[in-house]
Amino acid sequence: METAYIHRELTEIIKEAERYFPVITITGPRQSGKTTLIRNEFKHLTYYSLENLDVRNYAENDPVSFLNQHPEGMILDEVHNVPDLLSYIQGIVDEYPERRFILSGSSQFSILRKVSQSLAGRTAVFELLPLSYSEISDHAKCKSLDDLLFDGFYPAIHAGRNIPKFLYPSYLKTYLDKDVRDLLQIKDMMQFHTFIRLCAGRIGSLFKASELANEIGVSPHTITAWLSVLQASYIVTLLPPYFENSRKRLTKAPKLYFTDTGLACYLLGIESSLQLARDKMRGALFENFIVMEALKRKYNLGKESNLYFYRDSHHNEIDLILKNSFGLYGIEIKSSMTYHADFEKALKQMDEWVNEPVLGKAVIYSGSLENNTGDIKLLNYNHLYDILE
Repeated sequence: METAYIHRELTEIIKEAERYFPVITITGPRQSGKTTLIRNEFKHLTYYSLENLDVRNYAENDPVSFLNQHPEGMILDEVHNVPDLLSYIQGIVDEYPERRFILSGSSQFSILRKVSQSLAGRTAVFELLPLSYSEISDHAKCKSLDDLLFDGFYPAIHAGRNIPKFLYPSYLKTYLDKDVRDLLQIKDMMQFHTFIRLCAGRIGSLFKASELANEIGVSPHTITAWLSVLQASYIVTLLPPYFENSRKRLTKAPKLYFTDTGLACYLLGIESSLQLARDKMRGALFENFIVMEALKRKYNLGKESNLYFYRDSHHNEIDLILKNSFGLYGIEIKSSMTYHADFEKALKQMDEWVNEPVLGKAVIYSGSLENNTGDIKLLNYNHLYDILE
């Protein structure tokens, strides 16, 4: 059955960058839609997947011949499998600047390190995360919040090619375990699986390697190495603490979030949206959803993250802070459908906690009552993008 192509917001900035860079590099989680995007938007270029062993052998054994097959350029998917190609691409685009190479890869650290070494000044780099809420808003608005969080945002789910109970177990076994084997020599995969499930139970909490090390029975160094695999595979994201110009002593530990709530639900043992509605982690998963939507918005505009959270030694906390050159925007995130005045408590004190200008404040929740006129906006999550513009 043919499925409709879901247009990706990142496309516009990629097409603009193509006018100025001979190489476009797109990274992101496996199955986030990188291949679909580049094959739909660059149909004039010949596509090669370096996951294909025959293609990979040709590229490794005769890179010059391989790269010069097409005078207009080519698409190279999963390019991290043959990283030495990047040095040859540098020479080609220096000699033939009209050629275009579109590169994609799923291993964040290895591809970005090699790209920065070989293609500095010649490539624009973008990160494509799973679908944003705004990319599927017409379809998503017909879903309950619990269905939305449980399904997650991988394109296969929303294009009708798969369902959560099949996609996420397979994703863990086929992709993450492969990345683990490629990046680390782990003897006990059971311990690693315990680690990732414990991480899922800490969504929205401060990440402390020593605590996890004690629970699993390994060293903090091992926990840090395992975390790097989850980051390199785009499974988790660490939200840094806000630390500048504060009058208070602030935490230094980051907060842990998963790139996708559907995968997090699977790791938490949540088997349906009905179960999620009663689960103690529902609030954390909703917070995860909002934080990742803010991050997707930045990436889809071709920008770097400007996201932080605030927490001081007195446990005063603001869930999400957007920072730009003019100041800060504070956001409190609540999964409740019912508004409570104490939702605004931290935001009302925000000006006292920081020395930078506070540009705005908002509470994002799941209720229908909204207020755009006060000092603190009250918004349903459907209107989150009103303050992310």
